[in-house]
Amino acid sequence: MKSICSLLIACFFSTGFHAVVIGQNLTLKQTNESGVYKKGERIKVTLFSKKPCSDSIDIQILKNFEFHSFHKKVKCTADSLVIFEEESCKPSSMIFEASSKNESASIGLIVDPEKFEPVTKHPADFESFWEKEKSTLRAVAIKTQIKAVPGTEAGFQCFDVEINCTGPQPARGYFARPASAKEKTLPIVVYFHAAGVNASWCRSEPDNAIRFARMGNGALSFDLNAHGMKNGQPDEYYNQLNEGELKNYSNYRLDNQNDIYFRGMYLRIIRTLDFLTSQPEWDGKRILVIGESQGGGQALAAAGLDHRVTAVVATVPAMCDWGGFIIGRKDSWPYPYSSMCTKDQMLNTLPYFDVAHLLKGSKATLVTEIGLIDQSCLSTAVYAAINQAAGPKITFNVPYRAHHLTQEAYRELWLKSVSKKKDDFIQDYLK
Repeated sequence: MKSICSLLIACFFSTGFHAVVIGQNLTLKQTNESGVYKKGERIKVTLFSKKPCSDSIDIQILKNFEFHSFHKKVKCTADSLVIFEEESCKPSSMIFEASSKNESASIGLIVDPEKFEPVTKHPADFESFWEKEKSTLRAVAIKTQIKAVPGTEAGFQCFDVEINCTGPQPARGYFARPASAKEKTLPIVVYFHAAGVNASWCRSEPDNAIRFARMGNGALSFDLNAHGMKNGQPDEYYNQLNEGELKNYSNYRLDNQNDIYFRGMYLRIIRTLDFLTSQPEWDGKRILVIGESQGGGQALAAAGLDHRVTAVVATVPAMCDWGGFIIGRKDSWPYPYSSMCTKDQMLNTLPYFDVAHLLKGSKATLVTEIGLIDQSCLSTAVYAAINQAAGPKITFNVPYRAHHLTQEAYRELWLKSVSKKKDDFIQDYLK
């Protein structure tokens, strides 16, 4: 690899690049706007400044999410500055950030993403482990507590549902459907939530269930909270869980197959799918699962654990290829190998719950949004997971997206080129 320092020297004006962000002084542009490169393809990253910067600009380059990164301060007195130029030579990822005193700009890329594989080995007894878990779960008859939600939108029914489970908590959420649905006519949609306990985005809501029940020609829709929490409780209930039994839940018993938190989470997913597929209105064909971050990881896990799942829409999914830490880079959320448990103990546990292993052999259609500057749910980790699946893949690589869309100047572009296309897929799939 060339010395990066030697590449931070030329200052020139180039008409070959066009900044795509309006109203921002600093922008970064790369030769391949998709952010996806093939082996041997030339990569050039250029910093643009609409007006000369009186202050120095800090350049940071992070390669393969390794713990160390390159920093250099530069002056940009002209319109543009090449900050990196190199030929891609092997599967890798890079994140570039330019920051001045008042603003910053970031962009990311990935090389040969289809070549990424899980760091940890697929356990020899992986399939038998999960078959046993599912058999034990299904040996217990499904029992439900169902309450109608008052004031539901005309033409729909919505229910507060609790389903018994072999995990430490039942599955709980809101279930909605068109009131006049006929037998064997409707697809299933399950919506999963991002990480957390007491925030608004962590709780199931009737509106979410109704929203998906309304899509396409109607659907059997379930808004499932991750933790088996009761629905519609006062804030104090969720705050107590957040400070009590669910505090730091994602790192609970990472060294124990029976007690690890994710075992219960995944069993609740399977139980919910069993409940929904028992509904007479299900068409017997389509099951769509949707989620972002932790919810995206759950959606991918659902496709791996239950091959009846036919389509997934996962946005910046978590729980993928946790083993990055072992080879000197960050691991993906919730960063389990950074915990206090011993590595050997975790190696005997975590691969059974890693989405990169769960997805192996899934034939579901995967629609995945990947943030190429996301340092919570790493692009390399997500690819290591989705590469294990055997079904069709529609992938949105977003060079300017961190885990959240923090660069507001790109929001309109993202809404048109990514968000709308995902929504269109959902609408079309449910017709």
